Amino acid sequence: MNDNDEGDAPFVFIVVGRVWEDSEGAPQDAIPVHVLLARPDEETAVQATLEALSLNNYALAELDQIGVLDGEPDDPTYEDAYQDALEGNVAVIAFRS
Repeated sequence: MNDNDEGDAPFVFIVVGRVWEDSEGAPQDAIPVHVLLARPDEETAVQATLEALSLNNYALAELDQIGVLDGEPDDPTYEDAYQDALEGNVAVIAFRS
């Protein structure tokens, strides 16, 4: 068996949601976020996402969707985040207006 088998590699997940910097959670104060991270399963990915958002000083979070990326995204917004995820980091992209 090959040690580099793709089945052994963690999945690169993208988690889509909204965060708030205060605990009030007013809808107009929501900040859309995308989080990229490599983890072995969805449960671990969600837990790591929530921990990263907390470490980034977000008081509240609502996670809407989770999916698995099948390769590097074409959108340049995600280039560095994807590489960070491959290196084991949790990349948080906040879309502030």
